[in-house]
Amino acid sequence: MAHRKAGGSTKLGRDSMSKRLGTKVTAGQKVKAGAILMRQRGTRIRPGFNVKKGGDDTLYAIKGGVVEFLSKKIKKYDGKLKLVKFVKVI
Repeated sequence: MAHRKAGGSTKLGRDSMSKRLGTKVTAGQKVKAGAILMRQRGTRIRPGFNVKKGGDDTLYAIKGGVVEFLSKKIKKYDGKLKLVKFVKVI
């Protein structure tokens, strides 16, 4: 005979930690060099002037200044225009 009662299976208890993605600074805010501007998965927002993209698609400032968000129409490879968001540091 078993010495313990059977545990059975459960679908609970395997929730992952949230990754704290999103915008970390707002437009018009002053930042220092190296400050994280945005954490994202994929390039939803692209790097502009004085902004670089890290290996996990994090956007960070390479120089200090004021943050600005803007949208541009970019021509895709098939000739269609797509509205793309950029972040830059002035």
